[in-house]
Amino acid sequence: MVSLKGVAVRDVSSADGTTIVYRVSGPADARPLLLVHGWSANLCCWGRAADDLAARHRVIAVDLRGHGYSGTPTTGYDDPGNWAADIAAVLTAEKITSGAVLLGWSYGGVVLSDYLTVHGADAVAGVVYVGAMANIGPDVPGATTGSLMQEAIPGVFEHSAGRAVRAFAAFGNANTGPGADKGADAQRLFGTSLATAPEVRKALFYRTVDNTATLRALDVPVLVMHGTADRVVPVDNGRYIVDAAPNARGSFWEGAQHGLFIEDRPRFVAEVETFADNL
Repeated sequence: MVSLKGVAVRDVSSADGTTIVYRVSGPADARPLLLVHGWSANLCCWGRAADDLAARHRVIAVDLRGHGYSGTPTTGYDDPGNWAADIAAVLTAEKITSGAVLLGWSYGGVVLSDYLTVHGADAVAGVVYVGAMANIGPDVPGATTGSLMQEAIPGVFEHSAGRAVRAFAAFGNANTGPGADKGADAQRLFGTSLATAPEVRKALFYRTVDNTATLRALDVPVLVMHGTADRVVPVDNGRYIVDAAPNARGSFWEGAQHGLFIEDRPRFVAEVETFADNL
């Protein structure tokens, strides 16, 4: 374990032996808030939003397998059980058996849904989907691929650095929203995407999972935050979650794009805190 200015960086072995690295900040006795990033990102993607949330919550930000400092196995990315085990391993390592809020951005919503499908919601008080989907795969409901993602594929799977850079450029401001003041954040996310191995970027898309039955059976509150102008994960995917989960509420940001925690950080933090406070 490494600790810097009240922030602890820890790791745990998942069920298949993959090392999962995560960062813990905030009061140790506060409600746990587990942050799960999206495709080709890492735990640093949350930026200052994670720091803001850590003022009142025990924030646990995870590097998914194949991303950031976590281990990069050569296979197994198509197995929902592996993703579920990664989340379970972190919760177990932190001795969290109840009261957690799980928050997934983009592909992180699929990972959280995988966890709920395999392990249930006994350790969970609430779930937040941010610009996310719960399902993935062709012809699976609630798993529509956005137009910008379609433009970027298959170039984002390239080993050629030049081709990969050009493909990722298709996202433009989608992850941060318009505005020159977001340039540093946009470049940071761009860098984390390129730092994820091409094989991992590709493998995450080559699986089909339908977690609809899990959504319909959820007995905990669900908050869906989604931008209506999201061209990475279309807003219909968020609406699908709201319609499927019995105790779900939607917060649809008019004209907002994919990275809500950067595009309007104060609003993002306020909505997450209000949701957690009312559990």
